[in-house]
Amino acid sequence: MHADPPSAADIRAELAHVLAGAGFARNARMSRFLTFLVDRHLEGRDEELKESLIAYEVFGRRPDYDPKRDSIVRTEAARLRGRLAEHYADAGRHSSVILEIPKGGYVPVFRYREVPIDDAARPAAARRAQSHGLFVAALCAAIVLGGATWWSLHGQHTPIPIAVLPLTNLGHESSGDPFADGLTGELVRNLSVIDGLAVRSRASSLLFTERARDARDIGPRLGVDYVIDGSVLRVGDALRIDVQLVRVRDGVPIWTGHFDRPIGDIFDVEDEIALAIVNELRLHLGRGRRRYETSVAAYDDYLRARAIRFGADPSLYAERITGFERALGRDPAFAPAYAGLASTYAIRSIQFPLDHSPDELTKLRAAAQKAIEIDPLLTEAYEALAMADARDAQWRAAEQEFRHAIETDPQDSRTRAEFAMWLLAVLGRSSEAIEQARRAEIDDPLASDVQIASAWSLMEAGRYKEAERHCAMLSSEVSLRAQCLGRAQLGQGRVADGIATLQAAAAEHFNPQTLGFLGYALARAGQRDEAQRMVADPKGPNEEALIYAGLGDKDRAIDALERMAARSAQRAGQYLYSPELSAVLAGDPRLPALRKKIGLPD
Repeated sequence: MHADPPSAADIRAELAHVLAGAGFARNARMSRFLTFLVDRHLEGRDEELKESLIAYEVFGRRPDYDPKRDSIVRTEAARLRGRLAEHYADAGRHSSVILEIPKGGYVPVFRYREVPIDDAARPAAARRAQSHGLFVAALCAAIVLGGATWWSLHGQHTPIPIAVLPLTNLGHESSGDPFADGLTGELVRNLSVIDGLAVRSRASSLLFTERARDARDIGPRLGVDYVIDGSVLRVGDALRIDVQLVRVRDGVPIWTGHFDRPIGDIFDVEDEIALAIVNELRLHLGRGRRRYETSVAAYDDYLRARAIRFGADPSLYAERITGFERALGRDPAFAPAYAGLASTYAIRSIQFPLDHSPDELTKLRAAAQKAIEIDPLLTEAYEALAMADARDAQWRAAEQEFRHAIETDPQDSRTRAEFAMWLLAVLGRSSEAIEQARRAEIDDPLASDVQIASAWSLMEAGRYKEAERHCAMLSSEVSLRAQCLGRAQLGQGRVADGIATLQAAAAEHFNPQTLGFLGYALARAGQRDEAQRMVADPKGPNEEALIYAGLGDKDRAIDALERMAARSAQRAGQYLYSPELSAVLAGDPRLPALRKKIGLPD
């Protein structure tokens, strides 16, 4: 029995032991949170362990942080308590010192583990023998673990690149297409948590929708060694799924699966497919394999919402949001639906010229935090929180969220692309943005968001020839392809080509940004009257900022940027660092005040 509380040295030793455990070693944010609490406690500053200070110091929130709007501290504290409980039930079950964070506060408590009376009464020699036995066992375990770690680092290959091709709907009605598309996305998500696999995104796979497809042709284009191909037939409550794992180098199926099940068994089928891939490729499940249960109706609504692809039509955002909300109405505990809802709000939040409701970010944060509370491994939810922080110009917090999302799933290409596009490029950190986009392209060479982020970041750095290559890689179905090409052509001095390409883009898809680049090009080419005509009837402040920059009207360009900032500091920063505007506004004495006004760092 210990009459005195643990010493500072014992506490420090126990903290180090906890941070080395599986629940903390790969989670920088959780480790930072726990270390902050313990450090403040040991410094005798328990009174400072309040929600507002933790939000600012640990999670990068602003000094005016409002816990009623943002529950990040409470959410992460609940996760921290869970991680500590798991640690002491497993790796820390023999620790002599116990670390706890009692509910209702954030001040850590330390105590010695209670020694059973019979053990305390045993002779010292017996206790030493047991201690020695535990030490030997621990040493053996460490040797085995060390050998396993060495093997995993040196004996295994790098992750196996694999793609899930869109499952073909064999039903006669097109209403089965959303279910097949959504199920394709779920297989991608399930396989992404398997250690040893590098899974291409659903966006890349959807480029190959034709029924007759050859893995030997598709594989090299996606940069994969294996593809999963198959079909779905749904008739009422009956479901038939046929899938095969195909080796790319020779087009030979190395595993096939045939499933005739009721629709209620869909989660079991998804699990069986994932396990078959694991067994066939000699891999192992890892990173906290997820298992969801929900009703057939809720899952159906969820898959249909997932299948709605973003495009130029703003009604698609509302339709997707409604679909996820319908799924959550049927099952309020279905984490992927919360993550999908948060992600949709995040993508919608950066669009122009949509009118954004004042509670858009509040709803985004609530959905993301609920998803994380239920399932802390949902990368999509952390990414959505990062987008919300960036919209609020909370750059430090946004960067932490993006990096945490990347840490959770390093091969999620969309996270890296959005980090590049919506934070690094916004802050003028173009070289870092280019590097993140490059790493995303390694994992997902055909994803449109990756190519757009690469092109935009390169153009911000003035590297237009390289950017044009990424623009050309975009599918013709991507509405930004022609705008991207036209802008890259202008940057290389091919003015006539750039204007023609942008005119074609403006005629095909309505986009104020495209009109802005076109008006800018016309003004710089000497067609000022045409540019003046366009800006006399503007479709958005982004269009105005670009055209006035082309006309050399700094006052009106800055005024347009300020009106953009009222909607989103994120957008204003992205334009401010674009070569089109930065070249015209460089050295203007009003720029420092403008940056400060819209929350951009100097």
